[in-house]
Amino acid sequence: MTFQHASPRIRILGKFTPAFGSVLTSEQQKFLVALQSHFGKRWKSLLEDRIATQKRIEGGSRPDFLASTKGIRDSNYVVGPIPKDILDRRVEITGPPTRKMVINALNSGAKVFMADFEDSHTPTWDNCMNGHINMIDANKGTISFDDPNNKKHYELKPNPAVLFIRPRGWHLEESHILIDGQPMSGSLADFGIYFFHNAPIRIANGSAPYFYLAKLESHKEARLWNDVFLFSQDYLGIPRGTIRATVLIETILAAFEMDEILYELRVGMNKPFLASYVKLLVETCHKRGIHAMGGMAAQIPIRNDPEANAIAFEKVRVDKLTEVKAGCDGTWVAHPGLIKTAVDIFDEFMPNQNQISAKRPKSNVTADDLLRLGVEGCSITRSGLEGNLRVCTIYTESWVRGVGCVPINNLMEDAATAEIARTQVWQWVHHACKLKDGTVVTKKLVTDILDNQLEGIRTELLNSIGAETRVDLATTLVKDSILNPDFVEFMPLIAYPYVVDPVKSKL
Repeated sequence: MTFQHASPRIRILGKFTPAFGSVLTSEQQKFLVALQSHFGKRWKSLLEDRIATQKRIEGGSRPDFLASTKGIRDSNYVVGPIPKDILDRRVEITGPPTRKMVINALNSGAKVFMADFEDSHTPTWDNCMNGHINMIDANKGTISFDDPNNKKHYELKPNPAVLFIRPRGWHLEESHILIDGQPMSGSLADFGIYFFHNAPIRIANGSAPYFYLAKLESHKEARLWNDVFLFSQDYLGIPRGTIRATVLIETILAAFEMDEILYELRVGMNKPFLASYVKLLVETCHKRGIHAMGGMAAQIPIRNDPEANAIAFEKVRVDKLTEVKAGCDGTWVAHPGLIKTAVDIFDEFMPNQNQISAKRPKSNVTADDLLRLGVEGCSITRSGLEGNLRVCTIYTESWVRGVGCVPINNLMEDAATAEIARTQVWQWVHHACKLKDGTVVTKKLVTDILDNQLEGIRTELLNSIGAETRVDLATTLVKDSILNPDFVEFMPLIAYPYVVDPVKSKL
């Protein structure tokens, strides 16, 4: 069977199952067509703006606070009142929208669970569609799972965490859904499917649809999201302002436009750059009456090594202590085992629901503060280079195999891991940096290390997953992305064709 298309303008290329058909109904399809029709051209235009901005930076232009939006930064606007069910966000957990993960995360004791259709999720057709089925069942409160491996039954407990979802960033397409013959925006597809089915359920339950917005690079991209929200609320006859969103500041360019991004949406570290970023984040968010959220603790419990486990938990404790003292209103963890450690820290130093009303000295963060990385005196070691290449290869292999969240070196890693690792190595090659021993990081050195690691990684993966791996493809993708003279901004842009194309997927 195939999908019954609601209009000649839409084609769904992914496989049909009755369960998937219950999600992509005729009315759902019409909504997706409406979203892409209204916002597709702006989406493409903003991606072109990213390219133009990058070329200006490569030509010597430095990021700075925008003169054209100084009036926004100097104004006294505040966002709308924070909904009661998310006033307290002291500890949040995140992970992919797989069925067991969703249940465990909602039952974890965290205040919020962010179901992630972005960094910790490989957007295969099955992963995306099953993820949306899981979201519908979770919001209805009917989600359950019988694990065939451990024979355990999982279902929701009373008072689960508040559910957010993170759609894919603007840079990604959904190649399984064509509108007017062109792939749909992955952002609009994820948002549109979730919102259409779940907004009425959440409102009926006394809550609202909550989103995390990833990879924004400008306030104009935030404006596009806001217009999508307004259009969608009108489409379903839902009052404007019902949708609430949290923005992830993941790029240096967005750090310069935090105030403007908040304005458009009206939503709610020890290196110099990171310290300045946190100060500016807290000041900006609290000035506008909204939460400032800390970062991710990626550590996972190390059950067979008490000493290493104690060290890992101490790192989490210190990290969360730094965040709460800096003024953050909440933080993230990647594993339920870390929740108590984070909660204890925030309970001790943040007795109220949040710190939004707390008075703090003005940060006076400058553009130079945000651009000063503070790496003076640091050195690149061979073990660091080898570690970056190994982690990037292992994660990329997992991603193209359809698993977007994987434990590596006792850390729960997502696509950000591969981005950081390969970006560092690309920079080292591109700028002919030297290792601590004086060796220049060349293309040949990187190629030799990757080739030497290949069989060891293959054996390690075969032993751990007990199935055929895609390490040869992963090694090729990592090698190509690092040796390419032009930097490819996001790893999924390189790897996505291999989880979509039926021929490439067998490579």
